[in-house]
Amino acid sequence: MRHFGRLVFIVVIVLRFGLDEVALSAFRQRWVRALVRVVTVGRRLDAPRGQRLRQGLERLGPIFVKFGQVLSTRRDLTPPDVADELAKLQDRVPPFPAATARVLVERAFGRPIEALFEQFDAEPVASASIAQVHFARLKGGREVAVKVLRPGMLAAIEQDLTLLHTLARWVERLSADGRRLRPRDVVAEFDAYLHDELDLVREAANAAQLRRNMAGLDLVLVPEMIWELCTESVIVMERMRGVPISQIERLCEAGVDIRKLARDGVTIFFTQVFRDGFFHADMHPGNIQVSLDAETFGRYIALDFGIIGTLTETDKQYLAHNFIAFFRRDYKRVAELHIESGWVPAGTRVDALESAIRAVCEPHFDRPLKDISLGQVLLRLFQTSRRFNVRIQPQLVLLQKTLLNVEGLGRQLDPELDLWSTAKPFLERWMDEQVGWRGLMERLQQEAPRYAQLLPQLPRLVHQALERGGAPAESAVLLAAVLSEQRRTRRLLQAVLWLACGFVLGALVMRAALRWVH
Repeated sequence: MRHFGRLVFIVVIVLRFGLDEVALSAFRQRWVRALVRVVTVGRRLDAPRGQRLRQGLERLGPIFVKFGQVLSTRRDLTPPDVADELAKLQDRVPPFPAATARVLVERAFGRPIEALFEQFDAEPVASASIAQVHFARLKGGREVAVKVLRPGMLAAIEQDLTLLHTLARWVERLSADGRRLRPRDVVAEFDAYLHDELDLVREAANAAQLRRNMAGLDLVLVPEMIWELCTESVIVMERMRGVPISQIERLCEAGVDIRKLARDGVTIFFTQVFRDGFFHADMHPGNIQVSLDAETFGRYIALDFGIIGTLTETDKQYLAHNFIAFFRRDYKRVAELHIESGWVPAGTRVDALESAIRAVCEPHFDRPLKDISLGQVLLRLFQTSRRFNVRIQPQLVLLQKTLLNVEGLGRQLDPELDLWSTAKPFLERWMDEQVGWRGLMERLQQEAPRYAQLLPQLPRLVHQALERGGAPAESAVLLAAVLSEQRRTRRLLQAVLWLACGFVLGALVMRAALRWVH
């Protein structure tokens, strides 16, 4: 009952903006249609459907606006008129008053705005679901962008998240499919990321980390944070000048290589995911621009770092092995990986899962993005996952969302882009670095300090484990752990020894060959 008022408001907005047209198509009961006609008597729906959908999402709040932002990049799933309207949610959400922004900035820093800035533009340059941005100039002339959190955001988001948690619990109770999809875990992940986005200091820290990670790639620019002017509700950063990536005609007129831009976007994404395990997870067109300055021409400009995804080494290894298996069309290995990871029950037949995955994926290889029906692929994958009781992994929800964003951007930039062939060389190179000699040497270098401390202690630890009385089971476990660590150390040392021997033998052979030639 706590959410009754919010549910009533959502229903009222749905009816007011005519969003019930699709929903009613699922109901055959005449009394439902009659009730809606009575409730909406006098309603006029003169505005286009896309405009009504956008306005309805804006009225429903930030969570619904974010849903519209993601949907706006999926032009294969939405009609063009709807996608064009939803694109306005990316950076053209109705702003809050300039006077309110001024008060919020002064409250955050405890000083008059004239003491902070030489100039502060009252008119926002961008307005999104969580915050809006104003351009300004610091004392001394440096141009900056000031991001101000919308007032009352925490209360609005808390209300909707509480409602989502309740709905997720009901879905798990009433539906077997719901339990498999783990909606409570998914909502919990979404809850955590939204709360992170409301802390602008965390966003500034994310930007700083991403800026360091991308420094040597020369493909993307990340603004520098002005740390002395960063608080939880207001942050100040370097002003970036670029053209929104959605303005493709303008980029073409400026001479930007659009196909290269599409390939660079894929490279940036896979670098962030597999090299760093730290990726921009809100890559809709409103957050991506392209630089036209002479020194950085054609580079991406990344903005808005409130939602950042992270992956553990285990996650990266699992994903990389799956991607490589997909690219090689090794569907048996994909099925084995799903079983090994626990995504499907251990008793699942590998050959049956392999056949199902092949039937879904095989028709879509060697085809450009424009010819792939992602909606059909998702439908078939859902049917397959339901058949084999696949469990959704909440820690990968952001990665799945970002993949949709990246594919949507790729479709807009270059419909002929083959995502598979673009990503495959990068992943193969990454895997070679992980399992090859370079990966071995890097791991040995990382583990060297640990082994330098552990090796002298091994005899004492073994002696203590053998002499400890009264807890034979615990001693056995400790002894097994010590011996396992010892075997691992011995294998690593043997690998280093064989590597050194190989280098020495190679040098001797080369020396003998040079003497013979001479």
